[in-house]
Amino acid sequence: MPSPFPLFLNFPDEILIRVRQNLTHHSDSKSWRLVCKDFHRIDLLSRKSLRVRRIEFLLSLIAKFENIDELDLSICSRISNGTVSIFEVFASSRLRSLILKRSAGLNYLGLETLMRACTGLEMVDMSYSWRFGDREAAAVSNCEGLKEVRLDKCLGVTDVGLARIVVGCGRLERLSLKWCLQVSDLGVELLCKKCFHLKLLDLSYLKVTNESLRSVSSLPKLEILVIAGCLSVDNHGLQYLEHGCPFLKELDISRCDGISSYGLTSILRGHDSLEQLDAGYCFPELSTDSLYSLKNLKCLKVIRLDGTQLSSTFFNAISVHCEYLMELGLSKCKGVTDANIIQLISRCISLKVLNLTCCHSITDAAICKTASSCQKLMSLKLESCNMITERSLNQLGLYCSSLEELDLTDCCGVNDKGLECLSRCSQLLCLKLGLCTNITDKGLIKIGLNCKRIHELDLYRCLGIGDAGLEALSSGCKKLMKLNLSYCNKLTDRGMEHIGHLEELCNLEIRGLHNVTSVGLTAVAAGCKRLVDLDMKQCQNVDDSGFWALASYAHNLQQLNVGSCAVSDVGLCMMMGNLTCLQDAKLVNLNKVSVRGFELALRTCCLWIKKVKLHASLRFMLSSEILEILNAWGCKIRWD
Repeated sequence: MPSPFPLFLNFPDEILIRVRQNLTHHSDSKSWRLVCKDFHRIDLLSRKSLRVRRIEFLLSLIAKFENIDELDLSICSRISNGTVSIFEVFASSRLRSLILKRSAGLNYLGLETLMRACTGLEMVDMSYSWRFGDREAAAVSNCEGLKEVRLDKCLGVTDVGLARIVVGCGRLERLSLKWCLQVSDLGVELLCKKCFHLKLLDLSYLKVTNESLRSVSSLPKLEILVIAGCLSVDNHGLQYLEHGCPFLKELDISRCDGISSYGLTSILRGHDSLEQLDAGYCFPELSTDSLYSLKNLKCLKVIRLDGTQLSSTFFNAISVHCEYLMELGLSKCKGVTDANIIQLISRCISLKVLNLTCCHSITDAAICKTASSCQKLMSLKLESCNMITERSLNQLGLYCSSLEELDLTDCCGVNDKGLECLSRCSQLLCLKLGLCTNITDKGLIKIGLNCKRIHELDLYRCLGIGDAGLEALSSGCKKLMKLNLSYCNKLTDRGMEHIGHLEELCNLEIRGLHNVTSVGLTAVAAGCKRLVDLDMKQCQNVDDSGFWALASYAHNLQQLNVGSCAVSDVGLCMMMGNLTCLQDAKLVNLNKVSVRGFELALRTCCLWIKKVKLHASLRFMLSSEILEILNAWGCKIRWD
């Protein structure tokens, strides 16, 4: 059969590979592969990253995609010391990045195997692996070529483990230690003495003091420093940075209670080439000296000052001296008025991201002026700005054709007419309308007809939305991946049948939908095969037949909340035993499930489950044997 695209097939592989690499959405990539054998071959050649759900398929996938350099096993629930021996079978020296987030079943023995097999690794991500400690850090240090290591919330890592990585990985350029609570000033000091090439360092929420900042100031190539939530750091620490880190471009000091605007002034004074500053929830207001220092930041592109008291002087300084500003975060700031915003955007016309969450004084005047002046705007957050009406949405629809994200949560002035105006923003990817009680199916139909690229839609407690609105979404918004319909009480099984046509849907919240039964849940499970996260708490009319449907169809589910549902022992056991990708399950207030039912259900899933939430009363009813089994397999139990 002749190819339907003979012109394309005359292009060399290099051109076709570049075309394929521009297709970022899953459905577009799938369509490309299905065109013809040559396009399928190009797909195999161009694929650089691979995310694996089942370890048993790894060998065949690696053999098929020959040019993979990034492997993501974070959703592979069965990864363990035994299964990683598979890496010794194939030549894995071409791998550059390995993502092992939440790998509770993997300890130092398995990591040693991985590091020996993957000799070319440059990046390892072990974030949220709560069993990762010093011995595991020592295993990672055997990979000398590492340039990036992420250890977010690896609570077992101490200064000893950090020292092993520092000594073994001398080429390290990027290191994240967020929430590694046992790392102290001593570990940071050794890090800064050994890793001269560091460009990014994240010490968020560590118990470090000013001594760590003294050490950090000696890093000659540091460009990005994050110390959010470091409560023992104060102004004196920032003074060390004033004359250090000459190439610093991005700084995050948010939620550092010990820092005042005086400390901010000192670091701004020494780094006039700063491009990004996050100082949210640090100090009540900016001092005169800080405002003066802002005038020297000619390169500033991003500034976030959430929760700060701001004056008209601040807005004047930003508008005059930071005309290249691209992002401004003013969430929950006091002193944000229409006049101040209008003054700001009169010169900052390159603004692309604006966060005005909970700025209650903002009205249509400011938003209309922003829309007409900042026509490159891509993200606008207006949560709880109750004076916003359809007039603002009309201006956004007229001027902001590039708008991709809009948050109108709890904006009671938004109505169907406003959604009709907004539907002209055809590039919208994320739209949040939670608690907008004045919208109905009429407005949602307009969104469904015109905003076909939308990926995320939040309709939390939109009480006027019914099945007709979901029908429009299912026919128009085929790329929808995340949908929140919690407490939209008019929805029925008919609406769930429409949801079942959204094949790309990954995340669905349907809490408290009392008119939805097992029939509707079956339609969702059968149609949304890519569903990863499902929250159906308080769906009290869904019985065992609905959970059997989940067990039969929803094989990719990773997170599930079935609290207060009508499932029985049999339904729970079948579901938990069949969903082999499930990592996080909330099983609270299941009144029809017996203690024996919980025991059997937890036994069926103990090999892959990583987190489970149970009612506190079960702590004393479940056998010590099942609790020990879950702990041995790396599962954390949360008691409600």
